[in-house]
Amino acid sequence: MNKKLTAALSGGAVLVLALSACSSGSSKDDKLDPWAKQVCDAVQPQVQKIAAANTAIQKETTDQSAPVDVQKADSKGFQDISDAYKAMAAAIEKAGPPDVDSGKTKQENAVKELNALSASYADLGKQSDALNTKDQAKFADGLDGVAKQLEKLSKTGTDALKELEAGDVGKAMAKQVSCKSASASAAASPATTQG
Repeated sequence: MNKKLTAALSGGAVLVLALSACSSGSSKDDKLDPWAKQVCDAVQPQVQKIAAANTAIQKETTDQSAPVDVQKADSKGFQDISDAYKAMAAAIEKAGPPDVDSGKTKQENAVKELNALSASYADLGKQSDALNTKDQAKFADGLDGVAKQLEKLSKTGTDALKELEAGDVGKAMAKQVSCKSASASAAASPATTQG
């Protein structure tokens, strides 16, 4: 149905990896380990939820799919992704600031960034819901618009997340089994351009 949509979804997988693929090494002290474990344990199921939503959207986005089925898959997928980012924001907020320089600012910026992503994906779901499924050409044009928004979204900076995970925080997160498995989950479901 739309190669741009499936290509844009692969950008979303990269975004997920930003939250879970941290540099390895050991942190200076063990104060960050409990924080990292709490965040990684809460984020891991959300990363899997995003990967599953991306896969479901891609599976339905083919030339053989009926517009109404594509719309249904997009709507559910975008809502699932929105919910997952919101849950990640809540997890980081609940964990409190990491015990590093400017930890509170880094935490607040990451929460704000994740909540903004959540809102953007919820908007994509609304756009998808509004598409005309009765007219194939109009639906394809509308889907193209959704794909362009998704592409922009996938290029949206995750600077605050990268900043939060820099240095010792990243090292502490890299030690957590749940962060390693979250990274593997995201990497295992790359988008394939089909149809």
